[in-house]
Amino acid sequence: MAQITSVTSEALQATIRRLLPSQQGFGEDLQASNVIFPIIDLTPTAEGSVLGTNLQTAIAFGSITSINANSSTVTLANVGGFYRVFGNMSALTSSGTRATVDFDISDGASTKEIMSMDVTNTLSTANLISNNVDFVFFLNSGDSASVTATANAIFAGSVRQIADISGNLINPSGFTSE
Repeated sequence: MAQITSVTSEALQATIRRLLPSQQGFGEDLQASNVIFPIIDLTPTAEGSVLGTNLQTAIAFGSITSINANSSTVTLANVGGFYRVFGNMSALTSSGTRATVDFDISDGASTKEIMSMDVTNTLSTANLISNNVDFVFFLNSGDSASVTATANAIFAGSVRQIADISGNLINPSGFTSE
């Protein structure tokens, strides 16, 4: 015989409100039953995306901004949200020369380094250093992110916004779920 009992857990109710925003004010206690029900997991759809995380952050032609910093500073993003940056930073130095690639976030008053490659060549021959880059960063409103490459260094890659400042996922350009 089926038994149904009320569950009064604020933690469970908070999770329901977070995962199912359309059900925030359902107004009744959760209930538990000793009957076995088949489960259909609608969590990704309820969270706003039918894609897994790795697919949601995919590179798409219409979603990326190409970046090429060579002896220059290039702004990666200046709108609040979550971003994925990917590409390659390289430096070609000869004896006694130095080359750097720096990724920074600024709030307008100060700047903090996210990642850096600093190459100083002490050899008598040319030296080529190359590193792949693939990371996610977050900007608050008013923040900006940039990449700076000095002489003899380059960053070539792309940046793509993957979620807005509120964490709402932004699917790759051209993707539509059925």
